[in-house]
Amino acid sequence: MKDISLHIMDILQNSTRAKATVIELLVEEDEQNDKLILKFTDNGTGMSQETLEKVLNPFFTTRTTRKVGLGLSLIKQNAEQTGGSLEIESELGKGTVVTVTFGLSSIDRPPMGDLAGTVVLTASAYPDVRFIVNYKNSKVDYVFDTDEINEALDGISIQEPEIIQYLTEMFRENIS
Repeated sequence: MKDISLHIMDILQNSTRAKATVIELLVEEDEQNDKLILKFTDNGTGMSQETLEKVLNPFFTTRTTRKVGLGLSLIKQNAEQTGGSLEIESELGKGTVVTVTFGLSSIDRPPMGDLAGTVVLTASAYPDVRFIVNYKNSKVDYVFDTDEINEALDGISIQEPEIIQYLTEMFRENIS
């Protein structure tokens, strides 16, 4: 994948396929420790110990539409190339936590890509899922919470093209 935002979309979609109703994402640029941390937490179906042991194998997938599951193995490889890591904790019936750490200043770190567009489009594609995204660095601490957004929209759908455009611009402005 060309950029980190595409990895983010893949993991968010994994959470929705796992029937999560709440998905949290922390994106933290920790300049002091030279780390970019992505922490995904969901309340989906979780994984058995057996699945957890196989999930990083690129030739393992629970999907029936294809025979490979490259997403997690690719982001792990990208993270490790920067001196980072990937950790997964999961329990059946309780959900999953995926933590990916990249070397922030590493020349091998893929660019972030369109984080705002990725988050807003994914949230609009799954309007019944609560997405909470917290973006942090030394200058910014921004929270995008679809429950708060839906309350402010007062019945207007988050799927409306004008709303998607507005939310994407708002997200971009708040993280820049």
